[in-house]
Amino acid sequence: MSVIMILDNEVHDAAKYEEYKRAVPALIAKHGGEYLARGGEHEVLAGDWQPTRLVIFRFPSRQAINDFNEDPDYQPLKVLRESVTTTRNLLVVEGL
Repeated sequence: MSVIMILDNEVHDAAKYEEYKRAVPALIAKHGGEYLARGGEHEVLAGDWQPTRLVIFRFPSRQAINDFNEDPDYQPLKVLRESVTTTRNLLVVEGL
């Protein structure tokens, strides 16, 4: 069963974040992940959630997300992301 990961983050250093954005797609693909949305226009139709920058991924399983997050090659990129963004929301939901 596929798993969807939704990230809402606020970027504080766009130039440094570009470094992250260039490097991370290969690691996402390595773990079977794909982007469904990556910072595109969005509109809140109901509710109080006011996302800043949304990134939506699909992975083949929850284990694939765990493997991506724990990949030694991802660790320096994760540190970079955390240094230039504030994660406002991060969730995982089972897909179809």
